[in-house]
Amino acid sequence: MIVDMSSSFEAKSSSLVEKPMLKPLPNGPLYLTSSSVPQMVQNMEKSTGEPIYKITSVALCRCGGSKNKPFCDGTHVPLGFSSENKSPLQTRDIRKDYVGKKIIVHDNRRSCSHSTECLRNLESVFRLGERPWINPDGATIESVIDTVKKCPSGALSYSIDGIEDRDQVDREPIVMVGKNGPYYVTGGIELVGVENWASGTSKEHYVLCRCGASNNKPFCDGTHLSINFEDEKS
Repeated sequence: MIVDMSSSFEAKSSSLVEKPMLKPLPNGPLYLTSSSVPQMVQNMEKSTGEPIYKITSVALCRCGGSKNKPFCDGTHVPLGFSSENKSPLQTRDIRKDYVGKKIIVHDNRRSCSHSTECLRNLESVFRLGERPWINPDGATIESVIDTVKKCPSGALSYSIDGIEDRDQVDREPIVMVGKNGPYYVTGGIELVGVENWASGTSKEHYVLCRCGASNNKPFCDGTHLSINFEDEKS
């Protein structure tokens, strides 16, 4: 659908801020709007000869069934995709602090997407199956910081001298389509209309489900691994 914009948009557009946004539609796709500034539609004009403007966006599949992944092809309708979570989350929304001598690592398991970046990069600190599972003194502060920054979901952050570092600054807003996995979002793209953020987690970077099976929609909870979600194109 083409939204007919008057030429006044040209004057208004300069005052608008280019800001990418993501909006999950109920029982439907994820809309990525790269700019709030209306763009001129190429090769079209009004009967007066004036240009036509519209805000452009792209629909991304999040039901897992599109044959044109990562784009939506409408499969969510016959598939009966529901954006509602089927059952109460087993992981409670609790942020825990793991206190070391010079650094505190914060963690909220609710938002974990199980990318295993922490386990693969620093197993002396992030110790699956042990209690406590995070030992902040198990490596140098530099190594802990570097590994925490690799956490794509925002579940991990850290504090030094009472100052918390949760977000990463100066990153370009990007939605990266994971290989057989979720959407990895960085750069502070606004997620519109979503209220079930886990406590204390970053909104600068987060991970969104695209297999359709997460029980923490729109966020990824790692279910794509157990259902062997595949996307050969991406």
